[in-house]
Amino acid sequence: MSPLSFRFGTVGSPLSTPKKPGGSVGGVLRCAELGLLSLELGWVRAVRVTEETCAAIKTTAQTQGVAISIHAPYFINLNADAEEWPKSRKRLMDAAHYGYLAGATDIIFHPGSYFGGIPEQVLSTAIPRLANCVEELRAAGNPVTLRPETMGKSAMLGTLEDTLAMSQAVQGVEPCLDFAHLHARAGDGSMNSYEEWARTLETYGKALGDSAMKSLHIHLSGIAYGNKGEKEHLPLEESDLNLAAILRALHDFSCRGRILCESPILEDDALKCKQAWCQVSQEDCTDS
Repeated sequence: MSPLSFRFGTVGSPLSTPKKPGGSVGGVLRCAELGLLSLELGWVRAVRVTEETCAAIKTTAQTQGVAISIHAPYFINLNADAEEWPKSRKRLMDAAHYGYLAGATDIIFHPGSYFGGIPEQVLSTAIPRLANCVEELRAAGNPVTLRPETMGKSAMLGTLEDTLAMSQAVQGVEPCLDFAHLHARAGDGSMNSYEEWARTLETYGKALGDSAMKSLHIHLSGIAYGNKGEKEHLPLEESDLNLAAILRALHDFSCRGRILCESPILEDDALKCKQAWCQVSQEDCTDS
């Protein structure tokens, strides 16, 4: 049986992960039990993990066939001032270092704030910093992809165009496409139709090429928003996010990769996304 075009999973361990073995290893095992073959470990407060634990995560994930990525700490800002940037940089680099030891291929992070600046000026600061990070990782033999996430608030660095600009400028950088954030960012209910998602994917493909379309890293959830963008994540059924339109666009553009759910009901909505994908794509979900 051919594998699905997308690996589905959760951002953070499934809520139903048993206390024993618990932790990230338990999260990997629970994902595999549920038929979710991807897990984004949520190191969002700080990177507090030992090399021994990383080795256990990597071994378990390889044995179970679960693909690992890392969500780096929230407190990263590519537009931080000169005093704060070294701290932000260390958080990103620690996530990349220990993530690689844990078997992760992708490091997702929030790229920061405009601080009132215009995107072009902010990117002129962010891109060289990001390039320097990738250069250091490659020099250390670390091949992870750094993925700036599309963000849900208008004050944040992280439009689709921002993340594509960073990715075009620095080899080894690709976006994390958060469809809920893209929907919420405008604050007016737009970015929710098939036509809008198709244009998004067309823009992505033209900017980064076909290979990037086959290795997408996607976040999905319901979302509440106001005129300044994102307020909070919601279960899919409690949100107006048009999941069917997103999945149909992904199918029509022959996309592949990972779809990670970060709704408040993590694995329930992840499994819902997987089932919906199988209906749209007519791929066989049995035992996959």
